[in-house]
Amino acid sequence: MHETDMTKALIMTVRDWWDSQPEQPKIEKIHLIVGQFTCVEPASLQFAFEVQTRNTFLEQVELVIRETPLIAFCHTCKTEYKPQLGLQYNCPQCQSAMEDIRSGRELKIDRLEYSSLTNTCQGALQNVPTDK
Repeated sequence: MHETDMTKALIMTVRDWWDSQPEQPKIEKIHLIVGQFTCVEPASLQFAFEVQTRNTFLEQVELVIRETPLIAFCHTCKTEYKPQLGLQYNCPQCQSAMEDIRSGRELKIDRLEYSSLTNTCQGALQNVPTDK
């Protein structure tokens, strides 16, 4: 289950950011973007996160996962299409092989929601890949 390794990388990335803050904030939510073509199962990632953050600074933090669809572009017939995962990756119009993936490979932290002693913030850590 590579979700376990992904979660470890996520925790390390957030920990590095958290440790660098002058006043260590209370993180409330971590927003992730996960593409359908990454072979990461959101439910497994959620479970791994809950297990690995017990008794840590991230315990009780909500992991919000937004899944992005697999979208490809065919240069032969200039068509954007959604391949059927595990079934059909060729262009449905001309049957050309999938060669240009426009969406679906994302795996990154979109943003954090956190509060400090003085205010509530959002977005301090944006667009950081989790493959550390």
